Amino acid sequence: MKQTILKYIFAVTVLSSAASCSKYLEVTPKQSIDAATALENDEDLNALMIGGYSILGRGSMYGTNFLMLPELLGGDDICTWRGTFTSFREVYNKTMTSINEEARRTWVNAYDGINTANLALANLDKIEDADLRTQIEGEAYFMRGILHFELVRYYAKQYVAATASTDLGVVIKTTPTNNEEDAFKILPRNTVAQVYTQVINDLVKATTLLPDENDYRASKYTAYAFLSRVYLQQGDYTKARDAASEVIESGLFVPNASVSAVFSNKNTKESIFEIQQTDQNNAGTANDGMATFYASLPGIGRADVRVNAGLPDDLYEAADLRKTEWYYIGTGARAGNTYCSKWKSYSQNLPVIRILEMYLTRAEANRRLNTTVGATPAQDLAMVINPVRTNTTAPANPTLDDILQERSRELLFEGLRIHELKRLRLPTGDYEWNDNSLVFPIPQREVDATNGVISQNPGY
Repeated sequence: MKQTILKYIFAVTVLSSAASCSKYLEVTPKQSIDAATALENDEDLNALMIGGYSILGRGSMYGTNFLMLPELLGGDDICTWRGTFTSFREVYNKTMTSINEEARRTWVNAYDGINTANLALANLDKIEDADLRTQIEGEAYFMRGILHFELVRYYAKQYVAATASTDLGVVIKTTPTNNEEDAFKILPRNTVAQVYTQVINDLVKATTLLPDENDYRASKYTAYAFLSRVYLQQGDYTKARDAASEVIESGLFVPNASVSAVFSNKNTKESIFEIQQTDQNNAGTANDGMATFYASLPGIGRADVRVNAGLPDDLYEAADLRKTEWYYIGTGARAGNTYCSKWKSYSQNLPVIRILEMYLTRAEANRRLNTTVGATPAQDLAMVINPVRTNTTAPANPTLDDILQERSRELLFEGLRIHELKRLRLPTGDYEWNDNSLVFPIPQREVDATNGVISQNPGY
């Protein structure tokens, strides 16, 4: 087993990093192992996929950036960045340049994960166990789909039906980088519409392959949950509603009675997908990690993300338990400042998508469509706010504004802020939803390495 893991690590380290176009500038003459040779059997492919989940948990991915950067970029009315990291400050201030480190590492690591998925798909014939083959195929489509989705949300304009077929998205990568020859292949950016089509195709495929339950890995309903997000970001409310209903009606996920339980316990029934962390294996305790930047507790956290004063009072009813369970006042040198307690332990699991989001999505879609598929908007909203969970009561006939307000209350500081503002066409501070400053720069090294075939975004 040790030999297999070492072989896998060598292959992926040397080869899958070539998913970044910077490889064109960094080819060093040396012997390397072809990925097709490195991946030989069930054990190899399973180890490869485990490595893919590890990539998802990196600080550049869901370990920090995919959960924190949307809050910073759309944070004008909710928080301030108080830390010393220039790259994060530039995100918050909308002053990124083409060499911003968060833009660079997020791009590189996302394509690293995509290449891992492509390697798995290209080597499925090496797997003898039929059930394992189907599972890994589903996981690979899932991983490739969500990473292309995250990339297009950060590095391209918001999906708008009228312009999506001409707006530049990101590079769609569906073949693996097996060797250095593959690394020299230059691909231009696809359109936003093409990327969304690829994402949806991958996730739909994943729903047909993944098992209903898959321990701590992606399942059929994880794929449906992300599909619901994709469709909602597009404004396809019928499909967003129906995908959310698939998750809800599975009966596998239920809201916890305590609003804090999903953040203080691992793998509760409320969580559809979360990043697994331990004391020894986590996104970081100094330079990365959600607790690192959000917490202001004795021995834990840098308190770099400070919640705007008065936000909990303005956002929640006085009796709402989320006001006191999810926010707290700092002590000592940080006395009087407000912080978010969703992220307070270095070793906590990181919920990426929760069942409450599915109820809110279905409620919003049904309200917009004037339908009651699965439940009425009032019934779905009552799953989110009720006397047991929040110590408040849902409105008997919620308006669209009621539902959108509840999305903000429930999902704040969980990595959706700027994406929500963009899809709803709302500003953040003085920046309109479609401002160029709210789109990440393509890393300059990628533009340079391809002689401009991968073109830069406006404003950079």
